[in-house]
Amino acid sequence: MATLKIKNLKKGFEGLQIIKGVNLEVHDREFVVFVGPSGCGKSTLLRLIAGLEDVTSGTIELDGRDITEVTPAKRDLAMVFQSYALYPHMTVRQNMAFALNLAGQDKAEVTRKVDDAARILELGPLLDRKPKQLSGGQRQRVAIGRSIVRNPKIFLFDEPLSNLDAALRVQMRLELSRLHKELQATMIYVTHDQVEAMTLADKVVVLNAGQIEQVGSPLELYHSPANLFVAGFLGTPKMGFLKGKVSRIDGQACEVDLAAGTRITLPRVSPTLSVGGEVTLGIRPEHLELASEGQCQLAVTADVSERLGSDTFCHVLTDSGEPLTLRIRGDMSSQYGERLNLYLNAEHCHLFDAQGVAVIPALRAAA
Repeated sequence: MATLKIKNLKKGFEGLQIIKGVNLEVHDREFVVFVGPSGCGKSTLLRLIAGLEDVTSGTIELDGRDITEVTPAKRDLAMVFQSYALYPHMTVRQNMAFALNLAGQDKAEVTRKVDDAARILELGPLLDRKPKQLSGGQRQRVAIGRSIVRNPKIFLFDEPLSNLDAALRVQMRLELSRLHKELQATMIYVTHDQVEAMTLADKVVVLNAGQIEQVGSPLELYHSPANLFVAGFLGTPKMGFLKGKVSRIDGQACEVDLAAGTRITLPRVSPTLSVGGEVTLGIRPEHLELASEGQCQLAVTADVSERLGSDTFCHVLTDSGEPLTLRIRGDMSSQYGERLNLYLNAEHCHLFDAQGVAVIPALRAAA
């Protein structure tokens, strides 16, 4: 059992508020990912949980025990850092066993724990090597193994894959997912990479300027973002946005005149909307299509294209200068400067009010 509760947590440095009243609950065996842009406070929040930073106010509870003022060594947590922080003069086995030996544990028990962790992480053949003889991915697995042998209640990961190349990051994401399932452990993971967040997490916590913007499953946040920030942050390429004004509200429908030069009717309405109100319409690249005759058309000018093999991302500009990205088949593309007509499928459109708060989710996402 490892449940973490954070209540109204705040952290300031020299009068500057970094963490601004965070409330969060992490359940037993969850893989929770903190994600957000640089400077949003995600690593600071993790360090507060670990006890590496002092809390300004608020509480942190682990299984009902207040650990807000407890020293890091007595919190029963294990942290894996961005840097491997391995002792260069020690072998892999010695690095993994170091904390247990320091605590005076029985040698036979230490050997068993190290061997078990090495089996899980496929480090058996490397136990007698030193860090300089390992690749970056192998060193990171040793750092993770050093945490596993301690059998903590919660694993904390602070951007552990950011020093690895792209191919190795993909491999290590898969290994971390398998590790979570095999250990049945509670894990909290910090990253600025929303792909890591989407692929690893049971629950994603999106942070911005020291506050939580939204908490939910990866697909919940992808399909039903709470605001413009979450909508624009999650997704590769990101959601496209078009400015507009509400021109008509009729029963269960809402009509929006877009600055880009077209009108769209959404087959649903929100009580917070009013005629003349400024709104932002959002649509994801995979939901934009080339228009057929008779469909709601949006005229755009093709910019550059990114051909990735299976997919092509066509970047376009509306007549109002707003950028959109169109995701199409890999064997298709557009010519620079070409005029295109796009189809806006109302069932896939999101609507945000003047403050950026979601007022109408995409119909198919809400279904």
